[in-house]
Amino acid sequence: MDYRRYAIYFTPAPGPLSDLCSAWLGWDMATGQDVPHPDVPGLPLPAAQITETPRKYGLHATMKPPFRLAQSATETMLNDALTTFCAERPAVTLDGLELARLGRFLALRPLGDEGALTALAADTVRGFDAFRAPLTEAEMTRRRAAGLTVEQDALLHAWGYPYVMDQFRFHITLTGKLPVAHARQTAEALAPVLTPLLPAPFVIDALSLAGEDAKGRFHLISRHAFTG
Repeated sequence: MDYRRYAIYFTPAPGPLSDLCSAWLGWDMATGQDVPHPDVPGLPLPAAQITETPRKYGLHATMKPPFRLAQSATETMLNDALTTFCAERPAVTLDGLELARLGRFLALRPLGDEGALTALAADTVRGFDAFRAPLTEAEMTRRRAAGLTVEQDALLHAWGYPYVMDQFRFHITLTGKLPVAHARQTAEALAPVLTPLLPAPFVIDALSLAGEDAKGRFHLISRHAFTG
């Protein structure tokens, strides 16, 4: 399949948490298929409406944000570089994961000291930037329309995305933006189903290469274990 953009993600390993959250989003990156939403009582809106925005990205946490390939790069080169990068890395262990409200959306957030995780994300952004085509003026304008700080604008110019380096915050997105009351009600409905599946400790032991198809849906291309 030809992809118009690539990204480096953390994707949870196959298992009950991955299965539930992929179904919650309605899109399985690994199979490239729509999946039925689970029955979660007490939601303020249909699950399809709540998850419409993050569905196309699949279940993930962004490490290197989506980018178009540089003219000199190929998918094979990118995948090989990720294989080497991960072979040199040890796993990162945190205390656990929790369901959290970040402004108007819900996400899974890590518990414990995030220093090693933040450093891993920064290394990933730096390590693969040679594969990224520069942003177009239209892309820069669209990003700046969100109202960036001076530091975020500098990061956008340097790395193609404003929320990297010290602006990075690891999260696995579960909803789009919701009214505060709806976000709270959704969290209350999800918690009994999701919390028993959340890992403690939470171990990041691999990174994944994902590609965006012509319809804007991301597919899992490969997953690379940390063996350093």
